[in-house]
Amino acid sequence: MDSIPAGFEPGHAEVPLPGAPPMPFEDVYRRSRDVVRAIETVIDGKREAVETALTVLLAEGHLLIEDVPGVGKTMLARSLARAIDGSVSRIQFTPDLLPADITGVSIYNQSQHEFEFKPGPIFANVIIGDEINRASPKTQSALLESMEERQVTVDGRTYELATPFVVVATQNPIEMEGTYALPEAQRDRFMARISMGYPDPSAELGMIRSRETSSPLDALTPVVTTRELAAMIHTVRNVFVSPPVEQYVIALIGATRRDPDLRLGASPRATLQLIRAAKARAALDGREFVLPDDINALLVPVLGHRLIAAGRSAATAGGSNLTIAEALARIAAQTPVPLGSAGRS
Repeated sequence: MDSIPAGFEPGHAEVPLPGAPPMPFEDVYRRSRDVVRAIETVIDGKREAVETALTVLLAEGHLLIEDVPGVGKTMLARSLARAIDGSVSRIQFTPDLLPADITGVSIYNQSQHEFEFKPGPIFANVIIGDEINRASPKTQSALLESMEERQVTVDGRTYELATPFVVVATQNPIEMEGTYALPEAQRDRFMARISMGYPDPSAELGMIRSRETSSPLDALTPVVTTRELAAMIHTVRNVFVSPPVEQYVIALIGATRRDPDLRLGASPRATLQLIRAAKARAALDGREFVLPDDINALLVPVLGHRLIAAGRSAATAGGSNLTIAEALARIAAQTPVPLGSAGRS
């Protein structure tokens, strides 16, 4: 069974938050399983990718799905969006896309003799950014403010975005023709990066049979409302993180900054997002407290795309995922796990 960290008290005081009241932990677990099952009617055999996507959603982060064309990146993003009864926008990133095509533009209204703001597709609960690295760095940078501050500034005026708000972006590997490497600041704003990988033979055979006459995405209906999602997010914020686990995260992050195989370590934003993601993972596992197991399971998805391997150029920022994963595995193995919160006993 799970060992309860010192200082944890079941039913500890919840942080008052605006909007929907927090949802009981058991309900968060039940509703999250409903979302996973719904997405798996479309994405078969990719439980880890589906659960990581939901983890990012509940942790109020943004998700980057990177893999070769045709393995289901966009389908996962669309399935996650379809499972939520909220507003959805899809942005197809192309080389000629402009920042105003994302954020919106002010247009002069001749009848009222004033400028009128026409909001862009960024004003939605779920933003599907398809092939984000096919747009120029200037256009990619249009997402920086919205992803970090959940607002858009156009012509000196600031507009708040919808709540909840999540960007689910797909990209092809940077070796693919016609792609741009995401700037470090852009990558750092994504809470996690995942890869789909090829399906196993049984899943691929099931895909052939289930999609001969129709698409399972058409049959996917929302399983949670935006109000329920907001309540689930509020509950995730209140997941308990013990001081030893906090110190464990600090030790891991610090090690990435000193590792000789890494030219760029994890940022303070990465520290915060690793904690938030670990809270969501604990809630998805039916727990009200974070374990070191949660931290270790999320090291590569949350930190891998932020780090740069030593000796690599800025054009290949992020390095080989295998190399980064090996460095993170070594760091985790060399960092002492806090006693009393050692995981499972």
